[in-house]
Amino acid sequence: MKKKRIANALRYDSKKDTAPKVVAQGVGITADKIEDVAKKHDVPIYKDEKLSQQLYNLSIGEEIPPELYNVVAEVLAFIAKLDNE
Repeated sequence: MKKKRIANALRYDSKKDTAPKVVAQGVGITADKIEDVAKKHDVPIYKDEKLSQQLYNLSIGEEIPPELYNVVAEVLAFIAKLDNE
């Protein structure tokens, strides 16, 4: 049985957020649409199945919990590197 794809979108504004927040999430077709919107707006996509599942367990608008700070920091560093290229 094929696993359904999960997609999450995070937003982080260092001026008003204490941690990144989940702003969109979905499975299957909804996950595809989230990725399509990201691509359309040149938002980098980072694929990590385990992290996607952990983020999917959060609610939209919820900040990521401290136990995910390190792995999300790695994602943000990846995005910053892409922005600088």
